[in-house]
Amino acid sequence: MSRSIDVSFYSIIDEDYVRARDMGACVRELVRARVSVIQYRAKSLPSREFLLRALSIESAIRGSGVPFIINDRADIALLSGASGVHLGSEDIPIQRAREILGPNRIIGATVHSTQDALRAEIEGADYLGAGCVFPSSTKGNVPLIGLRGLQDIKSSVKIPVVAIGGLTLENVAQVIEAGADGIAFVSELWKGGETEQRARKLRAAIDSAKLD
Repeated sequence: MSRSIDVSFYSIIDEDYVRARDMGACVRELVRARVSVIQYRAKSLPSREFLLRALSIESAIRGSGVPFIINDRADIALLSGASGVHLGSEDIPIQRAREILGPNRIIGATVHSTQDALRAEIEGADYLGAGCVFPSSTKGNVPLIGLRGLQDIKSSVKIPVVAIGGLTLENVAQVIEAGADGIAFVSELWKGGETEQRARKLRAAIDSAKLD
């Protein structure tokens, strides 16, 4: 398994938005829309249910070529056969996650400053999620870094940087222009239904911005 990852369209299946939906259907919609990563986030689920849902997603995504990332839980990532884990600032250290997952699985890390970014890169992160770039309904009281903060983080590291927090169809172009290698979407994907159609529009916007 390679640790390189295309983060251009980083899609997040968040349990708060998709609860009771068929996970296989969610995955198929995202894969058809050409997302480059699928992350599963379930902050309020018991561990057993988290694992069962993760196994369902892994089964559906298998063979698609799209990496599958688990949010927060390295143990769930290992047990579900996921491609890797994404760690927040309050999760286990990157080095400990590497001990659990071994040398080949992907580890991402959320960062809020250049200092965070440099530390995560040194500790072995394969990519960074930098934010919040804009105000976000899913990120609570996380401080805003803005486009300037995103630029500073991107210029400080050599690994890919994904913009997180408040990303929408309307601000894709300015985030790519600021240097982000990719964009993470949560609520923008799931609000109002028609997920595949929304995802296709986001994919087109990302591709267009990268060509400009």
